[in-house]
Amino acid sequence: DLQGQQAALKTASVDAEARRQFIETVLSGVSAGVMGLDAKGRISALNRSAATLLGLSAHQALGKPLEKTAPELAAVMQQASDTGAGAEAEVDVTRKAETRRLRVRVSGHASEGLVLTFDDITRLVSAQRNAAWRDVARRIAHEIKNPLTPIQLSAERLQLKLEPKLETADAEILARSTQTIVNQVAALKRMVDAFSQYARTPEPSMRVLDLNSLIREVLALYESL
Repeated sequence: DLQGQQAALKTASVDAEARRQFIETVLSGVSAGVMGLDAKGRISALNRSAATLLGLSAHQALGKPLEKTAPELAAVMQQASDTGAGAEAEVDVTRKAETRRLRVRVSGHASEGLVLTFDDITRLVSAQRNAAWRDVARRIAHEIKNPLTPIQLSAERLQLKLEPKLETADAEILARSTQTIVNQVAALKRMVDAFSQYARTPEPSMRVLDLNSLIREVLALYESL
């Protein structure tokens, strides 16, 4: 009987060790951080991802209170302890001047121990924020672009109506001023188009340029100053 019990215990021990190694292998390969806490809130286990996300090493964390090793997660743990149920929250963790947004979930009972799992959602949050700003940029660009065409058409209409009635010198000033308005409106349209394509680098436009003409256009903007 003793031999049979010893054999059964040995088999159970081998099975338990095999399961433990299997669980450790699985946890070491997942991207989510997994951390176990005992009934006193001390870290009893953590996988490789948890150590990386929190900037810890196993010997630094194991057996230490969560409040001292990862105080950002302590509030979520406390919430789960107070309610006696699971808790979920998003927290910012800063390590070595780098801030990450983690989605933390707590399960288990405080009297028996808790399990914390957390994912790095920094890129997801950044992508959502960029998408929101991209939409805002398109809306603003649309509102800015609306009056540009009427401005250009009005300037060209003024030139068409008034140029025949003016003397040569005044007609040249009118033509130069009108051309300046048209050029600046075109430049604004290009800027608005680039702004509407938020976070996208505008395509370069390579062409031969008359430098003297460009300088005259710039000087025309300051003639009245």
